[in-house]
Amino acid sequence: MAEKKVTIKDVAKASGVSIATVSQIVNGNSKNFSPKTVEKVLKIKDELNYVPDYFARRMVMKKSKTIGVLVPDISNPFFSTLVRGIEDVLYKENFITMLCNANGDNKKESLVLEELSRRGVDGFIIASSAISDKDIQQLLVNKNHPFIILDQKSSDENSDSIQTDDFSGGKLAALHLKLLGHKKVAVVIPENATTNIARRLEGFKEVMDENISIIYSSLSKEGGRKAAKKIVETDVTGIFAINDEIAFGLYLGLKDFDKSIPDDYSVVGYDNVDMCKYVTPPLTTIAQPIYELGQQTAEMLLERIEHPKQEQVIKKLPVNLINRFSTRQI
Repeated sequence: MAEKKVTIKDVAKASGVSIATVSQIVNGNSKNFSPKTVEKVLKIKDELNYVPDYFARRMVMKKSKTIGVLVPDISNPFFSTLVRGIEDVLYKENFITMLCNANGDNKKESLVLEELSRRGVDGFIIASSAISDKDIQQLLVNKNHPFIILDQKSSDENSDSIQTDDFSGGKLAALHLKLLGHKKVAVVIPENATTNIARRLEGFKEVMDENISIIYSSLSKEGGRKAAKKIVETDVTGIFAINDEIAFGLYLGLKDFDKSIPDDYSVVGYDNVDMCKYVTPPLTTIAQPIYELGQQTAEMLLERIEHPKQEQVIKKLPVNLINRFSTRQI
């Protein structure tokens, strides 16, 4: 016969206090009780091996202590670092991250948001552009769910948002290539670029408004490798890869055509993921504060959960050029 599950009533009876007192103490609200009472309840809880029921606890606390995080591609090291920053902050506040990888699929993202809402998560972090503004309005705004928009999707008046300065990042990449003497350059970018990536191209064009070859590619190493074929058919000497994943693919793709970096082409990436230091030559790139972006996003959401009526908050974090060895003077 299965052993009878220990209930909150058992703990209350053994402790000589009310069920409400046990509920408050085991759920972390012990400030209204004496240290002696708290110590006694927690000791008996451990002795009886009592485990609070998740759904019952949520009814008492009105919180699930979980945050839904929606990303477009967890295989991209940018997003794994971003999520690490988010989780490190949430963990300290006893929140659990529920990570959902959307693969850029609007239908999947809508279903995920709806399911997370049903499961009672306390807030949402949306780092993907595929979800429509209509779905955000219906699934989040109309239901008064706290949420943060970051990175890939532009914000509106209904949400807090945090981004990095993509326009300045594009300018920095162009200035670097221009100062090295490159006059004909290529930009490798997706055809339907997200808002933040489109800003990088805008910034780049402000500095180098002529002799730019636009090469369309997916945001992946394979996309970068395929782009190499189109690049060798041009007369460019410098390349701005709109993210580091594309840059890594270019390394292999250009090698397929017996081309060398930086002797034949100078390459600038974007993000400064950890692998930039380990490829040969180490990649010159525009560094985003990825981990800090995740941390500040989590902090903003926790603040919004605690103060739902406060004014909309919009943050923009700076970027900088990390000059390594994938570019050279010509």
